[in-house]
Amino acid sequence: MKKGNINVSVENIFPLIKKFLYSDHEIFLRELISNATDATIKLKHIASTGKEKIELNDPKIEIKIDKKGKKLHIMDEGIGMTAEEVEKYINEVAFSGAEEFLEKYKDSAKDTGIIGHFGLGFYSAFMVSSKVEIISKSYKKKPGAHWTCDGSPNYTLEKSDKKTRGTEIILHIDKDSKEFLEENRITELLTKYNKFMPVPIKFGTKEENIPLPKDAKEDEKPKTITVDNIINNPQPAWTKQPKDLKDEDYKDFYRELYPMQFEEPLFNIHLNVDYPFNLTGILYFPKISNDLNMQKDKIQLYQNQVFVTDNVEGIVPEFLTLLRGVIDSPDIPLNVSRSYLQADGAVKKISAYITRKVADKLTSLFKKNREDYEKKWNDIKIVIEYGMLSEDKFFEKSEKFALYPSVDGKFYTYEELYNKIKAKQTDKDDKLI
Repeated sequence: MKKGNINVSVENIFPLIKKFLYSDHEIFLRELISNATDATIKLKHIASTGKEKIELNDPKIEIKIDKKGKKLHIMDEGIGMTAEEVEKYINEVAFSGAEEFLEKYKDSAKDTGIIGHFGLGFYSAFMVSSKVEIISKSYKKKPGAHWTCDGSPNYTLEKSDKKTRGTEIILHIDKDSKEFLEENRITELLTKYNKFMPVPIKFGTKEENIPLPKDAKEDEKPKTITVDNIINNPQPAWTKQPKDLKDEDYKDFYRELYPMQFEEPLFNIHLNVDYPFNLTGILYFPKISNDLNMQKDKIQLYQNQVFVTDNVEGIVPEFLTLLRGVIDSPDIPLNVSRSYLQADGAVKKISAYITRKVADKLTSLFKKNREDYEKKWNDIKIVIEYGMLSEDKFFEKSEKFALYPSVDGKFYTYEELYNKIKAKQTDKDDKLI
């Protein structure tokens, strides 16, 4: 067994973690599952190169609660680590990330808070734990490693008899965080943060009925089987190409995002760009209610399929915060305050791109089926009129799709209206009065 000290250059990092992130303790699970996902994706990449002979067997991540032992287990079947890699990771990589994160968080704590709180990574485990263990075995043919730390700068590192590839994090949940030993609470967090992670996440099991054969008797009951309870959808609609999706697929995804929303969206906009920034997503135009505040904060921001926030102010122009859907971009800085975000060059480009895509979609809908567009006008006009008042670029494009009603119930574009009244409202010099 080896004993050592973590290179703590920020004095008492663990109390700092608990102090500064007190209201956000729940993010520990998102951070640890993100690490497990990274480890799994790295393994898949190594396997795809053919340089190493690796049996993948559909790797997944598993979460287990040991209520009696007051422990929470996060297990992956990813790349794994040797003893040397565990030590390097804890002492250098993970710690430097946590240190940098805390410095940034302290600086912006007086502001409106930083977005998402990404960056703390492995050390977030100590927000809810009195002791943390890492048991890992690398895909390389080397012995497993077992690292233990009780929240002080001291740790132990010894060999492990772990036989299978991957990493298990064991959190000894402290007395102030007992909520994280409750199945309902963990389910809530997994659904909130990890609903669309790219690696299957197992949390317990469930019973499923086997469909009866066509010639089954009337009173025959279906048999049940026990299957893994996979809580996420690893391939959500926004990660696919628009050509591979039908209208019903977009509606199904809308229901998945908003299970309590019973009205269908009016239409959607699929975002997909990889230069000069990476951004994917799907935005939906819902029927706008009279209460605009109830309408806001429905767009979810993700980074690499991990939920960050549903407050996209500063990323999406304000008039478009009335829409719904998902935006996923690795290029949006998260460890920053909202005031910094609004001045960020990449974010400004993303905001302009989203505005342009919405305007292009509205133009396309108007040209394709004007009659249907006019029927939807009263449901979408508040977004368009708000955008015309607040965004110059959107206003310029709006002449192609903004409608103006007449007293007889007909709709006109600005150009049509101008031409219609021009003959009746010109002076002897043919100037409009």
